[in-house]
Amino acid sequence: MTDRPNKTDTHDAITDKEIAGTETANQAHPAIDPASSKRPNAFTELMTQSKKPRSPIISATDGPGIIQKAAKTAKRWDGRNGLGVYIETPETNPESKILEYDDDFVVITDKYPKASVHLLLIPRKQVYYDQHPLQALSTDPVFLAEVRKRVVRLKELAAYELRRQYGDFSASDKPYNEAFEAMMSSPDPPPPPEERAALLPPGRDWSKDIVIGVHTHPSMNHLHIHIFSRDMHSDWMKHKKHYLSFNSSFLVQLDEFPLEEDSKRFSPGDWPSWDMKCWRCGKNFKNKFAALKQHLNEEFEEWKME
Repeated sequence: MTDRPNKTDTHDAITDKEIAGTETANQAHPAIDPASSKRPNAFTELMTQSKKPRSPIISATDGPGIIQKAAKTAKRWDGRNGLGVYIETPETNPESKILEYDDDFVVITDKYPKASVHLLLIPRKQVYYDQHPLQALSTDPVFLAEVRKRVVRLKELAAYELRRQYGDFSASDKPYNEAFEAMMSSPDPPPPPEERAALLPPGRDWSKDIVIGVHTHPSMNHLHIHIFSRDMHSDWMKHKKHYLSFNSSFLVQLDEFPLEEDSKRFSPGDWPSWDMKCWRCGKNFKNKFAALKQHLNEEFEEWKME
């Protein structure tokens, strides 16, 4: 099993500008106003809570050779190493993308989100820096178990954020919304968050719209796991490879691991030539991205009202 697919046989799912960190959004549709929701942003508390400084990934005990190597690497900065800054100095909250971190993992909001909610779970241990995600998740059962443990809460967090953004539009979420409104408007203090779920009707299961997986050919060097909503509603969803990379077998979902050593999933093939099919209704748009994009906007409006 190889560490990475042969790059001559694969294609990047993101643009060169995204890799370099200079891409700009299309602004094809207005963003959701965070202030329009009665509920607090699901990520606000995590992003604003005080974070204690952590030990650096490279310390004096690692020896001068490793430190010198790191310094040389920093001088020869490669856009594909762009996730490194979040791993190495999360306490500085680079670009205000850090949601949480500890010694083993950091969670960030994707710089170029392809959906309403798009997070990245990134391991901080150097042993995983350059490992291909398909290899690490297929051959390291301890790592796979830890990732699965971590994403349980992240999936709940992402689902809560979907509810915060779109719950007021959703017909199936109406019983929950009405009960939640009554609870928060009561003269009595509301129960703590961990007790509210048992006191409220279930409403819409937003977690069903959260997908977790990794790309067969990651465009960034550091191993990372995507946690994102299925809606594909984003100004950063700009071309066919963007869409296919999250809506085809190019994305290997977490529940598919571990893969067999001879699995065909390790070789994506000519995936940019594949047809594009709507994630919601299955309609085939073949190579017509503009038509798909318009259709996705229409599907999004129906989806959020389910």
